[in-house]
Amino acid sequence: METLYLLVETEVGRLEDVLKRLKAVPNVVEVEAVTGPFDLIVKVQAEHINAALDIVMTRIRKVPGIKGTETLVTVSSG
Repeated sequence: METLYLLVETEVGRLEDVLKRLKAVPNVVEVEAVTGPFDLIVKVQAEHINAALDIVMTRIRKVPGIKGTETLVTVSSG
């Protein structure tokens, strides 16, 4: 199982709507609101890294209200 984290910046006033929509995306395991330059951290898991990245590109980045994202791919877990 491959895991990546997505840092999400939302448009002003859209945080709750984006959070709710992201929780409904397949392979999204967790969504947490955070402080700082990004508004949400999203944990995505899939069988292969290409599948996880495909979810980011075809599902997550198309959610209305997302202003920008940064993708972090895990290299080890423990």
